[in-house]
Formats: sequence, structure tokens, C-alpha cells
Amino acid sequence: MAFPNSEDTMQIIKDLVSIPSPSGNTREVITFVEKFLAELQIKTVRNRKGGLIATFEGTNKTRHRMLTAHVDTLGAMVKEIKANGRLRIDLIGGFKYNSIEGEYCQIETNNGKKYTGTILMHQTSVHVYKDADKKERNQENIEIRIDERVQNAEEVRALGIEVGDFVSFDPRVEITPSGFIKSRHLDDKASVAILLQLMKQIKTENMTLPYTTHFLISNNEEIGYGGNSNITPETVEYLAVDMGAIGDGQSTDEYTVSICAKDSSGPYHYELRKHLVRLAEENNIGYKLDLYPFYGSDASAAIRAGHDIIHGLIGPGIDSSHAFERTHRTSLENTIKLLYHYVQSSLVE
Repeated sequence: MAFPNSEDTMQIIKDLVSIPSPSGNTREVITFVEKFLAELQIKTVRNRKGGLIATFEGTNKTRHRMLTAHVDTLGAMVKEIKANGRLRIDLIGGFKYNSIEGEYCQIETNNGKKYTGTILMHQTSVHVYKDADKKERNQENIEIRIDERVQNAEEVRALGIEVGDFVSFDPRVEITPSGFIKSRHLDDKASVAILLQLMKQIKTENMTLPYTTHFLISNNEEIGYGGNSNITPETVEYLAVDMGAIGDGQSTDEYTVSICAKDSSGPYHYELRKHLVRLAEENNIGYKLDLYPFYGSDASAAIRAGHDIIHGLIGPGIDSSHAFERTHRTSLENTIKLLYHYVQSSLVE
């Protein structure tokens, strides 16, 4: 079986992460995904939240599956225009201020104009601030230096910048000769690219799936409710495809597909987890079982919303999540292989 080329998958990831899409401002990236699927003659619909749904009719039309990955990312919003002409920000999503210190960024105004800037400590210059290294990285001390000739709030507002404008971070995406892709926002655009490749393979192979299968590209996962709606009453299984978390005490790595047994929402469905493990072992797919201590997914959001579904979570292993992320092509390959076999398998009973 010829699986999608990992270099092609990484190019799709590169395209996706290069489109700013903090939660709440995802129209442009959803349009990109919509056009990608339209070129494959895969029909999609947008839900009212702005997410995108593609459906493949299966042999069994009374029992459905749903797979989801989220295209929204971490970001920020202008909280205050300071008297010194710089911007105080408020964070979108769960991350720490230290992970964005020194990062280039983009501010998008209400009328669509975009300005660049740099996220810095107010006390950055060691030639002026003796205790620059001791100050806390927090909302009070972190600010955006705008790349325009502005020295006060009035001059900033004259540009059209205002409280509530979205701030996105430069992804700094790079694909290395050794097979790594490193970038911000691999969570979860790596998984979105994987689902796009899977849908392309289903379409080009003219594959008949055993059950009607929905693919949801959600756009509010980072703030907790991206994939908790548009789940048909016929849906039996719901599989979130999201990053596997790497760190001390974790078994997830950058080379295998991570199968999550439990996160902060509690255990994922035991029988579905065992089914995924069996599929991996039967098809020689590299995998790791893991628990993610501070984590939630679209699948757990769907459960909290009250849907009576079997839920699971898998994804490529991503190092340094919510900061300077990285994964390897083999993790992408193992993830898509497991998904390929999963969508053709029987439902968990």
C-alpha cells in the first residue's frame, strides 16, 4: 500500500502554519482547507462556528464515525494601547508568556490591515535595566514593540490599531534534511495536514468506507469547544487527532504515533484504545501509549457537551508543545498509517 509522501505532508503543514489563525480568527485558514478539498472534488460545509465538515458516505449509513483535528492556534489579543506606544496583550489559549518572549508577531486591525512587531519584556535592555533577568514574564511586563514610528497611544490608534485586535506569532517553520519539521502551531496543524492527506487518499483510491465518516476541521479547540457540536445522532465513534505530549515521564516521542489512554479530562474509551493498539500491532505501525497530565481535546469537549459516543485520541508526537514545537516525518507517517487502517476497520462494540 502506497501511503502519502511525508515530504508532501510536511509541505502542507508548512502552508498551514504560515497562515495566521489564532482561535477566533480562523477564516483564512479554513478557506485554505476548503479550497484544498474542493480541488479534490470533496464537498464540505461550514458550521456556524466557522469550522469545516467533509463527509464520506459509507456502506453502513446508520452508524457513523467522526474524526477531527483543529486548525486554530494559540495567539493573543490587544489588551491595552500603552502611553509609550507599545501594546499590552492578553493570551488566547493555554501557554506562558516566557514561551513568546522575543518572538516576531503580526497585529491584524479591524479593517484587515496588518502590522508587524516584536514581543519583548519592557525591561529588555541590559544597558538600562540592571534587573532585566529577574523581572517576571507576565502581562504587566511583556509588550509588543510595533514596527512603525509611534511614540504614544494616539499615534498607534492613528494606524487603526485598537483594543481587541488579534495578534499572531511568527511560526518560523523549517524542514530539516534529517526529517524534522520545526515550527510553532504544529499543534494541531500537523494533524490537519494528516487528515487532508487521508481524505485525499480515500478519494483517489475511490475507497468505500464501512461506515459513513465525517471529518471535522474544528476552529476553537484551544479555547475548549471546537469539536463539541455538529456530531450527528448516528455517530458512534469520535476520534480526535491531536498532538502527543513529550516531556519527563512521558513515553511519547517524535517518531511514533501516540495513543492517549488518559488526559486531564479522564480516561479515553478503553475498548477503542485497545482497538487502536491492535491495529498498530497488526500493521507494524510504531506507536506509544501515554497519559497527558495537562491536556484536553475535541473528543473530551464532545463528551463534556453530553454526546453519547465512544471517544479516542491519537496523534503525532510533538516536542515542546505550546512553544517551539518539532516532530519527525516518521511520526507523521505512523499516524496516517494508523488512521488509514482505522477508518476501514469495524466499530468497537
